[in-house]
Amino acid sequence: MEIITTHSFSLAANTRGDPRSGKIALALPGRLDTKDYTNFESHIEYLSSLGFYALAVDPPGTWDSPGGIELFTTTNYIRAITGLIEHLGGRPTLLLGHSRGGSVSILVGTPHPNVLGLVLVNPSLGAPSPPDPQSVKAGFYMDYRDLPPGKEKTKRQKEFKVPLAYFEDGGKYDDAKVLKTCAKPKLIFSSAEDEFNSPAYVKEVFTSLPEPKAFHQLPGTHDYRYFPEAVGEVNQQTAAFIKNFFIESVK
Repeated sequence: MEIITTHSFSLAANTRGDPRSGKIALALPGRLDTKDYTNFESHIEYLSSLGFYALAVDPPGTWDSPGGIELFTTTNYIRAITGLIEHLGGRPTLLLGHSRGGSVSILVGTPHPNVLGLVLVNPSLGAPSPPDPQSVKAGFYMDYRDLPPGKEKTKRQKEFKVPLAYFEDGGKYDDAKVLKTCAKPKLIFSSAEDEFNSPAYVKEVFTSLPEPKAFHQLPGTHDYRYFPEAVGEVNQQTAAFIKNFFIESVK
């Protein structure tokens, strides 16, 4: 792990591959997930084997990234990834995001001139789910995540006391609407038993998107890291996506 300091945030990152590579791959965790989960370790290892300098990062204020949880908002996540792309020299970049990390990939990658394409695994496609009445009354939302490597649900979990400002901030963004304007190559995965967005809904959104695009259904649930075969499929399908859309030709 290393701490990368950009003009906006310091981010904890796991890195693989040659830092001098002409192309970058950034792996973005979902809400309160971590770079240390087994799926992200697998993805950056695999992408580095394809010639990318690959990084998985903890969003601002979470896990190993410096700062308090109040830093964790969609706006700051966008700023952090935009700043990281610039910090790495504006090299051609592939964004791979899961869940809320997929949303940020859409919001950053669609307009950013240095982003080659998007790999979206069970993207959220909407604002964060509103907090329950008890959380509103308390003024914060308690959330919990498995400890790494996250291959299975852990009895002991990391606790997050999330300010309600997170939900207010997230409501400002419509990632599904932005995605419908994205003319860049995009690969969208949907898990067969996703608890948040059904495959039918994701396929409906996919159908409305401009080319170039590709779709692949995964086995398992929203947290696809629990399913090794799904993690492997993401790697293999991403490699085919890169080859089909000539992203590997960027040196």
